[in-house]
Amino acid sequence: MTETPTAALSAAGVSIWLDDLSRQRIESGGLQKLINERNVVGVTTNPTIFANALSQGEAYAATLHELAAAGKDVTDAVFEITTADVTAASDIFRPVYDATNGLDGRVSIEVEPGLAHDAAKTIAEAKALWAKVDRPNVMIKIPATVEGLEAITETIAAGISVNVTLIFSLTRHREVINAYLTGLEKAKAAGIDLSTIHSVASFFVSRVDTEIDKRLVAIGTPEALALKSKAGIANAQLAYEVYEQSFATERAAGLLAAGANKQRPLWASTGVKDPSLPDTLYVTELVASGVVNTMPEKTLEATFDHGVIAGDTVTGSYAAANAVLDAIDALGVSYDEVTALLEKEGVEKFIVSWSELLETVTTALEAAK
Repeated sequence: MTETPTAALSAAGVSIWLDDLSRQRIESGGLQKLINERNVVGVTTNPTIFANALSQGEAYAATLHELAAAGKDVTDAVFEITTADVTAASDIFRPVYDATNGLDGRVSIEVEPGLAHDAAKTIAEAKALWAKVDRPNVMIKIPATVEGLEAITETIAAGISVNVTLIFSLTRHREVINAYLTGLEKAKAAGIDLSTIHSVASFFVSRVDTEIDKRLVAIGTPEALALKSKAGIANAQLAYEVYEQSFATERAAGLLAAGANKQRPLWASTGVKDPSLPDTLYVTELVASGVVNTMPEKTLEATFDHGVIAGDTVTGSYAAANAVLDAIDALGVSYDEVTALLEKEGVEKFIVSWSELLETVTTALEAAK
């Protein structure tokens, strides 16, 4: 039998996670089918995904009726619904978790996005989500804001696995890895088994291209247009270099020797936004051992159908990637300005989605009474 592109991607060392979850997908067997047929070994969620899931279909009707009858308010209802889905998905992925010794089989759930700039409340909610789901293969998503860095450290220190989300810049990626290592040091001092703690650093790709391409088009010169759709991949390739360098240090080596796991890079925002680009661009051009690529289903299916996996496309690319970012900078497009804007917008978009989720559940609770 010919190897499928998703099997080839897995063989190249990339863990395929689905960037979507819904009760319908869980109960229909669709999620298990993706594990069996598309080499999917994990799931990520966010407020937008849950808002979409709740706004469609009848899968949540019975639960909403029960919650309404119990007099639950909307915040409690959202907490119950989202953690129930993540718990169910975690159970589906448990065999993968066991087979990979905890590396994969992961399901991520995000803290309320409105807490992105409040470290103490983020830590408290991370602990509440971890306790509620009560599965070793859940990961708590914490945004990589300045305040989030403290929350990452303290959550890791408590022995909780963390998916750090909304990373756009190389500087912030270094800070995230430092926060992780600091958390591991605290966990070790507290006597926690470091081998039980896992983390991924979610580095966003397509959004970088969207913002930078807009600026390159505005410049409009042949030099500017020639750099379109190159920044996102170059930035991610350099993030892998940061990962390699950070875990080759004496500090990291000591923790790894004590049983700790590396914080793997995760490519997020891998759906192509520009229809003129290949729909598998942010998959085939970001193949490297030990990374995660979390894909919307459309990108997953495109990869399975016609993705061309040509081995490692990241290591060895660093000089060319630096040249791309330098050329963009030379045109007056500020990398720091773009990545700061994307972080700010990323948090704002999730807050909007969270509001939509609360609104959907409020309406549903009223109707279920």
